[in-house]
Amino acid sequence: MTEQTVASRLAELGIVLPDASEPAAKYANFVKVNGLLFVSGKGPAGNPKGKLGHDYTTEEGYQFARQTGIEVLAVLKSALGTLEKVKRVVKIQGFVNADANFEEHHKVLNGCSDLMMDVFGEKGVHARSVFGAVSVRDNLPIIIDSIFDVEE
Repeated sequence: MTEQTVASRLAELGIVLPDASEPAAKYANFVKVNGLLFVSGKGPAGNPKGKLGHDYTTEEGYQFARQTGIEVLAVLKSALGTLEKVKRVVKIQGFVNADANFEEHHKVLNGCSDLMMDVFGEKGVHARSVFGAVSVRDNLPIIIDSIFDVEE
């Protein structure tokens, strides 16, 4: 079996990357240090507002996390010129805007994790953590920050 390129995987998945979104405040979209690219917190496209467990279901949260992963990929492409320079997805960290009784944060973040594995294959397997948040900026349902090992 031949190895697929990231671009061909995206096409197969029907994903067209948007332009990278701009930072929401005074910070960089990404910082590259010693072969690691740190992507600042991103939320889903369209600025949905609300909490998981109150305004949205786990399944809707999964889709928001997937959309947020696409936003992260857009920043990566902007930073590197091509996603082919990603050597490994190192870490995904999610902050789920959730009501106090919500317990499926991990299932929500799977939306981003599954996307990274679909796009990067074995290089997409990563460490991760997920937290419930009482509130997040702009009342987004999820914010995800991430770390990637990239070619110099």
